[in-house]
Amino acid sequence: MSIPVSGGEKKEAKFPLDKQLSRQLYFMQTCAYLFGWFFELVQTCAIAGLARYIFRGKGWSHLSRQEISIEDIARAAGVSHSTVSRALHDSSLIRAEVRERIQRLASEMGYTPNAIAQSLQTRRTSTIGLVVTSIDDPFLGDVVRGVEEVARTGGFSVFLSATHNDPDQEMEIIETFHRRRVDGILVASSRITTRYKKRLDHIRLPTVFINSQAESQDDLLHWVAVDDRAGAQLAVEHLLRLGHRSIGYLGVNCRPKSNQQRLEGYQSALAAAGMTGQREWAVIAPGNEASDEEDVAAGQAQLPHLLAAGITAVFCYNDMVAIGVLMGCKERGIAVPGELSVVGFDDIRMASYVSPALTTIHQPKVELGRLATEVMLDLLNDRPAKNQVLQPTFITRDSTAPYEHEQARSGGICHSERSEESRLPQGDSSLRSE
Repeated sequence: MSIPVSGGEKKEAKFPLDKQLSRQLYFMQTCAYLFGWFFELVQTCAIAGLARYIFRGKGWSHLSRQEISIEDIARAAGVSHSTVSRALHDSSLIRAEVRERIQRLASEMGYTPNAIAQSLQTRRTSTIGLVVTSIDDPFLGDVVRGVEEVARTGGFSVFLSATHNDPDQEMEIIETFHRRRVDGILVASSRITTRYKKRLDHIRLPTVFINSQAESQDDLLHWVAVDDRAGAQLAVEHLLRLGHRSIGYLGVNCRPKSNQQRLEGYQSALAAAGMTGQREWAVIAPGNEASDEEDVAAGQAQLPHLLAAGITAVFCYNDMVAIGVLMGCKERGIAVPGELSVVGFDDIRMASYVSPALTTIHQPKVELGRLATEVMLDLLNDRPAKNQVLQPTFITRDSTAPYEHEQARSGGICHSERSEESRLPQGDSSLRSE
């Protein structure tokens, strides 16, 4: 490079080459850094936008940190908060096409209604508390199924809790459901006695009892039950038609109300046939657990007592007691129904699986649950509610047969088992009625 100087002479100016190159490289590096930063920024924004579209647009909003609200839907739809609220509640004030568009958008965004906020507005939680004695009771399993069928159709959820046959715990569960603000309470096989009446009076909730074991069901406001007396009569009448005249009853102490009614039905059927039952023909097994294990053990333990009394047929409080009798007969080599006819009560699923298949009284268990829940919904909707008594039906299977008189003359079980009387367990063999 030439630079003019004074006197017209030209003088060569020299700049270090390494400084020129370093400046050019620095400029290029700076541009590359800025371009890279800008590209990463654009890429990050694009990914974030895509994720927002996927998570919200495809119904995965639960992966985002914030729940979708009605305000979010209103902004996306370009309408007001009240319009979205009415559309989500199928209000006729909103045009059908607008309702469908908002509901579709809410579904795509993954909107979930806030049950707590709704309950504050409606003063309802859309929940029903269900109190049972045990979660593994085969009888109550079908009752729960009936409850849930009707509750689900009516838009209610069911909270389940077990008392394990403890009246104090049952009362505590009812009070807990009350504090949790359930809309109503269903109680299956209640053990509540009159000493809890004052506490029950403070429960300002619709309450329906299913097959209550309370001392006086008439004191309860609302209930659904099976006619236990009628079921027992069906069982004994069947055995009488088969020619049996020495018919025993094996009951349990832990379900006082239904046991008393079935005992009375047994007695009335014998009386209608012109028979007077002997005191030894009826045994009430001790116990207070009301469990399957206790019922089976009762059937096994009390069978020798009935055999010593000379019975040719036995009507059992329920199917699990009857299964205990079948097991006891097998242990002693007694043929059922050839030497002893056995009838149960409930018609649980296991009754048709045992050998021989059990003749029994069918309780409409699912229908019990359905009707109880329908009564509850009537109460919640201010409709007249009626207490219901369902009729049981008789189910004939393989555990009963006609009485063979020749067997008695040849020395059957009526005589061969009497030698065990001295070592019988002591049960209540009273035939009394209260």
